Amino acid sequence: MLPTAAAPAVVRSDHDVIVVGSRAAGAATAMLLARAGHDVLLLDRAQLPSDTTSTHSLVRGGVVQLSRWGLLGDVLDSGAPPVRSVLFQQHGEGADAPLRLPVKDKAGVDMMLAPRRYVLDAILADAAVRAGATLMTGTTVTDVVRRADGRVAGVLAHEAGTARRLELTARLVIGADGVRSRTADLVRAHVLESYAPSGTCLYTYVGGVPWDGFEFHLGHQAFAGVFPTHHGEAAVWLIRPTSQLAPVLTAGADRSEALLAALQECAPDLGERVRAGQVTAPVRGSVALPNHVRQATGPGWALVGDAGYHRDPISGHGLTDAFRDAELLAEAADRMLRDPADEAVAMTAYGQQRNDAIRDTFRITRELAEFPHPRRFAELQRDLSKALDVEARQLAARPDPAVALSVC
Repeated sequence: MLPTAAAPAVVRSDHDVIVVGSRAAGAATAMLLARAGHDVLLLDRAQLPSDTTSTHSLVRGGVVQLSRWGLLGDVLDSGAPPVRSVLFQQHGEGADAPLRLPVKDKAGVDMMLAPRRYVLDAILADAAVRAGATLMTGTTVTDVVRRADGRVAGVLAHEAGTARRLELTARLVIGADGVRSRTADLVRAHVLESYAPSGTCLYTYVGGVPWDGFEFHLGHQAFAGVFPTHHGEAAVWLIRPTSQLAPVLTAGADRSEALLAALQECAPDLGERVRAGQVTAPVRGSVALPNHVRQATGPGWALVGDAGYHRDPISGHGLTDAFRDAELLAEAADRMLRDPADEAVAMTAYGQQRNDAIRDTFRITRELAEFPHPRRFAELQRDLSKALDVEARQLAARPDPAVALSVC
């Protein structure tokens, strides 16, 4: 008789909170809860640091959050250039003259940022670990643990390169694993609102050009731009309805050249400057991402960041959304962990606060993504700018997170 193979070892541990996904939303939530004294386990299937598809943009509200959390200096020290001006330029017949505006000192900050994600995510994860969270990378969640009454009470997972099975329990499981969130599927989070999927957003990195601030270029059914980032490079991007970018998507090995040709067609001035520089990376991006709002919480679980809410990248607001909602969720989770009797009130409040916060920007983003007439598009951009300034002031006026979490 052949010998029976030994069953894989099962490793069990118990925590206050398990956060699935250690990038912007997850690491920020873990950091805040660990700073409040909770036992937090932070999981990610990737081996970090690693890059991820991103709009890169941290508008004023996101910079406010980094400043409030004491991490703005770390991001600047990493080499992310402070952005202090914004260029708006229309292209085509009847276009207005280009307009460059300074980034004013509002809500306590006078800059915007566009860090590379492998840098930003590492800073946030390191801050979570310094606060006391445990980080496990290369760890894939395969299912959730449920009590007899249906409440989520943990996750099952496995570690890359080992036969070990993990049974990890917690009072709260937080899904922060992105727009295609497996956690959201496992906890059966309902989709509360759903709209037509996004168009296509493609970008690459370009060096050798003296980039000076954010740039936004508007053409017919086209929105392009520049976000200066690390290493003297910029993320140069183009967003169009998917049918308009088919020549780029089907270009295969010639995709970089096809993207440059599309840029030159939609925004000739920008296209010429890109051609004068050096493209330093393959074309990346997204096609037909969902525009939806998921249920934010349920018995024993919550969602944050793109796992709970995702909108077209045309507004470049995803990272700021993630930072705002991380703090809202951390406050609610801290309250429920300290007094289980407050769970229903605290978690319901988080869901309502998140829904209230996204209402205006979600509506504006959906209309922008339909590529209305350029003049209407410009009006919507102004509306978005006003909404983001209001949000930044509200974030700056919030209590210090350390104080708020300690008294919840």
